[in-house]
Amino acid sequence: MKKDIDALVKKFYEHGYILDDALATSVFLLKNLGKPLLLEGDPGVGKTSLAGTLAASLNTQMIRLQCYEGLDVGTTIYEWNYQKQLLHIKLFEQEKDKKTLGEEIFGMEYLLERPLLRAIKSEVPVVLLIDEIDRADEEFEAYLLELLSDFQISIPELGTIRAKTKPLVILTSNRTRELSDALRRRCLYHWIDFPTKTREIDIIARKLPEIDEVLAAQVVTFIHNLRKSSLHKPPGIAETLDWAKTLLVLNAGNITDELVQNTIGCVLKHKDDVDFVRNRTVEEFLMPVS
Repeated sequence: MKKDIDALVKKFYEHGYILDDALATSVFLLKNLGKPLLLEGDPGVGKTSLAGTLAASLNTQMIRLQCYEGLDVGTTIYEWNYQKQLLHIKLFEQEKDKKTLGEEIFGMEYLLERPLLRAIKSEVPVVLLIDEIDRADEEFEAYLLELLSDFQISIPELGTIRAKTKPLVILTSNRTRELSDALRRRCLYHWIDFPTKTREIDIIARKLPEIDEVLAAQVVTFIHNLRKSSLHKPPGIAETLDWAKTLLVLNAGNITDELVQNTIGCVLKHKDDVDFVRNRTVEEFLMPVS
């Protein structure tokens, strides 16, 4: 198994995602046990990008369901194409009886497939990302439990559609609300923390091989000290990369007060956070990270 996990780490690295052994083990178990994987962690730690990298490494499709309050069947599973149905009725209502017409307009060709149904119907295994499940209603979470148990969907007009191949399901949560014990029990679980300084420097080097090592180390030190501060929104890995790219474009050799004043908007997205940094010197944020 260690050999397989090492191969998984290598495969992900080739696609630009650096796995530690614990997270690699969780992904390995997701693939081999067929159980959903629940990823929790602060925004920006790489939960969503892990699902995309898994799909890329398997050369398959990622189907994403972005959760929000008020999700319903029409946005998550299916919806009838009413315009197409009405057009069919107008074309053939004089030629066919109502029963035959009704059977025709409730066929698969009149169904608009939403993410969950697309994942169930796929001929090959896909990665199904249910992103930010904590933003959805508890009612949707309860429905999701049934889907994850049987991997089938019932449509009154068509009957039950069973999965041809089981999707690899990844759920993410930023913990804006507590998820039910029932959902947690159904899943494998992994908490993704912000990367260590060494790992984040590796991420920058992997994504931006042309960057100077000293500058990369300064960027990561600055970002890690920011994360230790009392900010409204601590910067994620994406912001680290955005800032590193910005400094490369500006041909910066070192981080200076002037650069911070002019580019901090690449890192922080809240006025109070920006003011907090601009009222301090760059040296305060380049202190060694403990």
